[in-house]
Amino acid sequence: MVKSYLRYEPAAAFGVIVSVESNITYDSTGKHLLAPALEKLGVWHVRQGVCTKTLSPSVSSRGPSLAVNCVASSPSSLVASGYADGSIRIWDCDKGSCETTLNGHKGAVTALRYNKVGSSLASGSKDNDIILWDVVGEMGLFRLRGHRDQITDLVFLDSGKKLVSSSKDKFLRVWDLETQHCMQIVSGHHSEIWSIDADPDERYLVTGSADLELRFYIVKHELMGGESMANITGNDGESSTQNKWEVLKPFGEIKRQNKDRVATVRFSKSGNLLACQVAGKTVEIFRVLDEVESKRKAKRRLSRKKEKKSAKMEVEATDNVEANRDTEEAENILVVTVPDVFKLLQTIRASKKICSVSFCPVTPKSSLASLALSLNNNLLEFYSIESSASTKTLAIELQGHRSDVRSVTLSSDNSLLMSTSHNAVKIWNPSTGSCLRTIDSGYGLCGLIVPHNKYAMVGTKDGKIEIIDVGSGTRSEVVEAHGGSVRSIATIPNGNGFVTGSADHDVKFWEYQIKQKPGQDSKSLTISNIRTMKMNDDVLVVAVSPDAKYVAVALLDCTVKILFMDSLKFFLSLYGHKLPVLCMDMSSDGDLIVTGSADKNLRIWGLDFGDCHKSIFAHADSVMTVQFVRNTHYMFSAGKDRLLKYWDADKFELLLTLEGHHADVWCLAISNRGDFVVTGSHDRSIRRWDRTEEPFFIEEEKEKRLEEIFEADLDNTFEDRHILKEELPEEGAVALAGKRTQETLSATDSIIDALDVAEVELKRIAEHEEEQARGKVAEFQPNMIMLGLSPSDYVLRALSNISTNDLEQTLLTLPFSDALKLLSYTKDWTSNPDKVELVCRIVTILLQTHHSQLISTPSSRPVLAVLKDIIYSRVKECKDTLGFNLAAMDHLKQLMDSRSDALFRDAKSKLLEIRSQQSKRLEARTETKTEKRKKKKQKK
Repeated sequence: MVKSYLRYEPAAAFGVIVSVESNITYDSTGKHLLAPALEKLGVWHVRQGVCTKTLSPSVSSRGPSLAVNCVASSPSSLVASGYADGSIRIWDCDKGSCETTLNGHKGAVTALRYNKVGSSLASGSKDNDIILWDVVGEMGLFRLRGHRDQITDLVFLDSGKKLVSSSKDKFLRVWDLETQHCMQIVSGHHSEIWSIDADPDERYLVTGSADLELRFYIVKHELMGGESMANITGNDGESSTQNKWEVLKPFGEIKRQNKDRVATVRFSKSGNLLACQVAGKTVEIFRVLDEVESKRKAKRRLSRKKEKKSAKMEVEATDNVEANRDTEEAENILVVTVPDVFKLLQTIRASKKICSVSFCPVTPKSSLASLALSLNNNLLEFYSIESSASTKTLAIELQGHRSDVRSVTLSSDNSLLMSTSHNAVKIWNPSTGSCLRTIDSGYGLCGLIVPHNKYAMVGTKDGKIEIIDVGSGTRSEVVEAHGGSVRSIATIPNGNGFVTGSADHDVKFWEYQIKQKPGQDSKSLTISNIRTMKMNDDVLVVAVSPDAKYVAVALLDCTVKILFMDSLKFFLSLYGHKLPVLCMDMSSDGDLIVTGSADKNLRIWGLDFGDCHKSIFAHADSVMTVQFVRNTHYMFSAGKDRLLKYWDADKFELLLTLEGHHADVWCLAISNRGDFVVTGSHDRSIRRWDRTEEPFFIEEEKEKRLEEIFEADLDNTFEDRHILKEELPEEGAVALAGKRTQETLSATDSIIDALDVAEVELKRIAEHEEEQARGKVAEFQPNMIMLGLSPSDYVLRALSNISTNDLEQTLLTLPFSDALKLLSYTKDWTSNPDKVELVCRIVTILLQTHHSQLISTPSSRPVLAVLKDIIYSRVKECKDTLGFNLAAMDHLKQLMDSRSDALFRDAKSKLLEIRSQQSKRLEARTETKTEKRKKKKQKK
């Protein structure tokens, strides 16, 4: 009989607050912050500092875990997240569900931006392409090509009619989305452009690069139907005599204080502040002055300039009177420059390198703005920006380690999980993933929880053993244990002590003792060294057999020494690994010992004679941890190749490969019952893998792995990478938005199958009708596969099951003969008003794809003639219905407005706005009067 095993699947992932690679953003309400955490998207309540929702894609346990690369929020509750495989997911933040998945990019998504209304989404990628998506229709509109390197940022202008893109190719491109072409290419940057943004009023566009200055551009509104900004020109003072098609006109530059490259530039929602975040620890905050203030500043600058020159003019001879008069007239022209508009307000300095920044869309009453920062040490910080200084209001840090997780240990009853890192020990609830305690410590390399869960031991890099009081969450004692780092700690089965191995060549045996410290009332746990054994080399790992008969010591010389526990006499030496052994474990029955090494191999040994049963090439990199499931010969191993693997040590077979971590896996712990496994990684995440009731067989898993390799290879068949890529024209090009995937191929197959089944059924119906005409009355038996649907409805069902985004690519791969059959069914579907839009898309795509063949095929003409008459009338009916409904909704809105005080509230806000403008004008007048008085006094 074939042996079956129970499957393990990913159950939970915790410990990551925010990823290093992605940006953060607020939602439209400003109450929540969206922080990507590896493959998940955490929704953090800003005031409470808790994660209220986690948006995670439902992927199978066998699939690789893809990280979120960027995130963008829309004016509604929708949020878009871009992934490393080029896919984009649209989430509903309120429901916490994924609305749709958009596939189009062939590389990781690097930039996302919604338009102001939230109806369109632009995405940029490492494949150098920009795709515009219809969010409402859930489909790609078109692809824009032209950039020679990765897209870094995108900005919509002119109510979403124009799009500005930046790239690592040092160019800005302005795209007209209505005509789908590149209308302007802006050069001048000396290095990669990393970020761009435009203020809410679309007056200025700012770019940040590795250059030492921020570059500013004026958005020319005369081209877009608005008024031109005649009073603002560039630093050269020239009027706008450039090409009439140019949307962006150079305005000037501002020198940055920091020499690191710019990572992000963002305007606040109100447009009064500009944040410039560099790839370091600082964020420069600029105040954006309005038109009145900037003119006032320009006047003051002009007056100071005049005062300086007037002193020089008096000294100089008065020979050149005419020339002096001309220069005076030129100087009297008011020119607003970049420093007049953008004034450095303050610099925020963080404790660690900043990864991303985001302004809160809601401006608080007490300050100018709120700014959220994500740091590279798994931390979120919130700052309140005031005119004088900025203050830190909140830091989210307790839910994760500041650096990678070096060890994980489960308590004897599996109720607690302890993890160690470079400066803290955390106690977790492994079932919920909530952090119960955080204790400051040294660099913890290993640890164990003492029976009864009251105390824990941590071995540190500087050779100390720290005794942790779990109940109070404090470090009760620090013992100077070793002269080198404590690499390994193993509990003695009787529960009275433990063994430690260190880089100082010592193996020490410790015993627990309950003592009362001087000056304290209560007794506490302490430890005492009872035996010490000197080895010939650095000790990397120690392990004790379950019957406490043997102690195994792995040394830096690639060998494992097995000694008797009681006498410490030599028993066996296990040698065969080419590189040092980094981990090992003994089975519960004491028959087997497994060792994992930096040579990527697992070796299974017999403890009776020390013979090597099998050497397995287990991982693609160093094996970091290995452990047996209790009372079995099954074992788990993990390594630097990011994989967790499940093995049968008797059959030497790989049972499962579990993917999920995004970096090296350092450690693992298995529950006593073997019902779950916990792993810790360099990506700072702790993951729990649960055993399910689903059985599986080794042969089936082997077949699945081969299928996955085949499917992964399909990408190469979709696109021949050896063919030379066509050279893109300077002005760019437009292409289809979608891409061919495994899903589109499957969808094409399902349409062809449906068409074949429907064709057979139609023949059967025709034959039955002929028999009825002859007088042979027999009851017609419909095909069970068709689920009681008519042939036409059955084909429509197959098409309706295809996602909107995949429909175009699905129909492109459909053969002409099947496309002709499909067109013949479309005339029946137009009678259903809900399907008119779908029918129009299908017909349009098929006509564009097979235009030449349809013209030359006589049998297609009757079908096209019928469609021509039907589709136009059906579309007009739908259009009329929509127009009627919109008018009715507008009327209802007017009725509701008339019954509420909304109009008065609008009037109140307008009144306040007018009053503020008047006060600014009065201030400007008073300042000009005082300046005139000063000048008169100076003349006197």
